Amino acid sequence: MLDPAQCRQARLARDARFDGRFFIAVTSTGVYCRPICPATPPHERNVRYYESALAASQDGFRPCLRCRPDSAPDSPAWRGPHTTFERALRLIDEGALSEATLGALCERLGIGERYLRQLFQQRLGVSPKSYALHRQCLFAKQLLHQTRLPVTEVAHASGFRSLRRFNDAFRRHIGLAPRELRRHGGDGGDDLTLTLAYRPPYAWQSLHGFHRQRAIEGLEWVGEHHYGRHIRWGNARGWFTAEHHPEHHAFRVHLALDDLAALAPVVRRIRRVLDLDADTATIEAHLGRVVPGLPLIAGLRLPGVWSPFEAGVRAILGQQVSIVAARRLVGTLVARLGEPTEHGHHFPTPESIAASELAFLRMPGARKATLQRFASWYAGAGSGDDPLQWTALKGIGPWTANYAAMRGIGHPDIWLDGDAGVRRALGHLGGIDPADAAPWRSYLTLQLWSREPAPDNLEPNVMEASR
Repeated sequence: MLDPAQCRQARLARDARFDGRFFIAVTSTGVYCRPICPATPPHERNVRYYESALAASQDGFRPCLRCRPDSAPDSPAWRGPHTTFERALRLIDEGALSEATLGALCERLGIGERYLRQLFQQRLGVSPKSYALHRQCLFAKQLLHQTRLPVTEVAHASGFRSLRRFNDAFRRHIGLAPRELRRHGGDGGDDLTLTLAYRPPYAWQSLHGFHRQRAIEGLEWVGEHHYGRHIRWGNARGWFTAEHHPEHHAFRVHLALDDLAALAPVVRRIRRVLDLDADTATIEAHLGRVVPGLPLIAGLRLPGVWSPFEAGVRAILGQQVSIVAARRLVGTLVARLGEPTEHGHHFPTPESIAASELAFLRMPGARKATLQRFASWYAGAGSGDDPLQWTALKGIGPWTANYAAMRGIGHPDIWLDGDAGVRRALGHLGGIDPADAAPWRSYLTLQLWSREPAPDNLEPNVMEASR
């Protein structure tokens, strides 16, 4: 529940740590804002507090044109701990209802349509389709503000198949026609560049170091202030470079994509790879209570991998070897089987790995067989986005599945109890039960890795034998 006194203090201080955790609706103007809004703070008697932009919109408030609530980081709090609901939100954010029907989404989730509608009504007070439409409109608003894309291309990139439907929906949810909003002024340039905000602090140096050690030549690039890579989403191909701007609590993301219909899910995936929506203040306060003697790195983020499949491949190739050796194996795989680009390669597809004998990889035959088996299963499954189900495959044990879940889908509650790096760091817990750190055990795992770096460049992992 929102604490009005805390919300009032945060909005008057324009505290960026609360950005996206709640929204401020102003009854005298009919708009809703972020806590960091630069406008003169309204009187408390004219203020209402909401946990989400959707809730404020449902009550008839329009998004502010100065602080742009569409740019705020998401708040995991209103999503709740319900696994099915969280997965449904993730799939919708990735375009599940733009590309297919509600029935198809429910089939992927393994539940009925009625049950999914009940979940959304209980949690958000709207239907799944209303939620999807709201997200589409907010993303369109962000594109109108931050880019010079024509309105027709904004509609396409936001998942609308009809310009008329886009105009109607946008006016209903935002309170202005798209062209009227564009006339209010934007800061877009000629290229496709978006500003993606986060709640501070953000431990960029830790994330930068993690990625730098594991970056694959031709696939990824890491600099002092940026991370980038080649990306694939369905049939779309492109790349992104995310530049860190700590003074603005944001990343400036430069994008190239050959199909703008994939833009919205691609941006959501970039947010997940950089873990921009983590509420690290809440997470670290919880960990501090559970393990009071453990010094915590403020703003530590999960180091994401682009897809669950890629995370699985990296985890298999990282079994029982050093970071350097794992990086060499992944690099060889990408160079030999990845789709070439002008300046490198995309990560190989499941089909390309499944069809290869992998003779070019210098590793045990049992691990090659595991990799082929995993790729064949993934290609046939069509969607294997839950790594925790992979342990049914021979050669994939709990460490591989859990590591892939933590990095490939950003699972916040993974405890790698069999991990060699975690075992070395257990002394820091002082006998505390790690289960008490739920639902943020992934962040505890990462904190322990940071306290006990693997010696001699060894990848933190369990010596997991193929089964």
